[in-house]
Amino acid sequence: MALCYLLKKAPSKAKTDVDVLLREMCARNVGLSQPAGIGKFRDLFVTFGGVLRSVFAIRRGDILVLQYNLRKYYTLMCRIAHWKGAKVVTLIHDLGSFYRSRHTPKQEIARIGHSDYLIVHNDRMKQWLLDNGCKVPMGTLEIFDYLAPTAPVRDHVPSTPYGVVYAGTLKRKKSGFLYGLGSHIRSYRFVLYGGGFEPEEAGDTTRFDYRGFVSSDKLVADPGGDFGLVWDGNSIDGCTGARGEYTRYNNPHKCSLYLRCGLPVIIWKQAAMAEFVEQHGVGITVESLEELDGALEQVSPRQYSTMQNNAREIGERLARGHYFKQALDRAVAYLQGGAE
Repeated sequence: MALCYLLKKAPSKAKTDVDVLLREMCARNVGLSQPAGIGKFRDLFVTFGGVLRSVFAIRRGDILVLQYNLRKYYTLMCRIAHWKGAKVVTLIHDLGSFYRSRHTPKQEIARIGHSDYLIVHNDRMKQWLLDNGCKVPMGTLEIFDYLAPTAPVRDHVPSTPYGVVYAGTLKRKKSGFLYGLGSHIRSYRFVLYGGGFEPEEAGDTTRFDYRGFVSSDKLVADPGGDFGLVWDGNSIDGCTGARGEYTRYNNPHKCSLYLRCGLPVIIWKQAAMAEFVEQHGVGITVESLEELDGALEQVSPRQYSTMQNNAREIGERLARGHYFKQALDRAVAYLQGGAE
């Protein structure tokens, strides 16, 4: 069995990284190459041309790797692969039925049911799919890999008080919890990266160090803090709203970014990734951000050093694509008739 994939202009780093890893695994592109800098309109034609080319490029016995949510042509690509005598492995990036009204869970599960094997984020997502009627064999990714040419600083000394990094869209609509947090910060400082921060809405901003947008490569080299925060929604008392609730099942790519930076993470105790964080000793879990002062005060220099070393070890695996390659190897073994 030979690996192949459909190259599409990826809208996210996670998908782009998977394309790179597939090429490292000697998978061949059955679509068309994607010229750099092409617009959305041209991209539609290039993608459609790639789908047409795949009719001739996919061979019997191939394993076609698709990344979902491939919004267009997913079902068609699965049908082409099966018509040509190939199998389909789908890596789930996003299940939109959790927070979009366009598809119900039943409709989405029917759609991904065209695959022969699913690589899902974690055991909780796997169980949710099983509970909602998914019959496709599944394996878990554990965590998304994170490729970057830079490496974290090896001699980082934690600051006093600790600095907590948060990177992302900082507008109140997306990260509303930030705007209720200022009055609760006593013994640590926040280092913010991204666009849209509205300091006039944040109350007490003396604990916020807003640094604007920086590239992920620069962030990996020097995150400017000691912990990375994985949080979503409008409340400091847990991850709320549709996307916040989604953290109960998904693997936030932000968690991978922080670990790639060599930062231990802080994450909601109810999030699916909290199990990974606790199991590998790469951070702390809290029910509410009101607990964060006390939780950080209890982290001794020795405990921090242990978490930091563990985070760096995981980060090195992320840099090698360890988790995707391992998950895909299991998928191929299953489709070849071996054990999962």
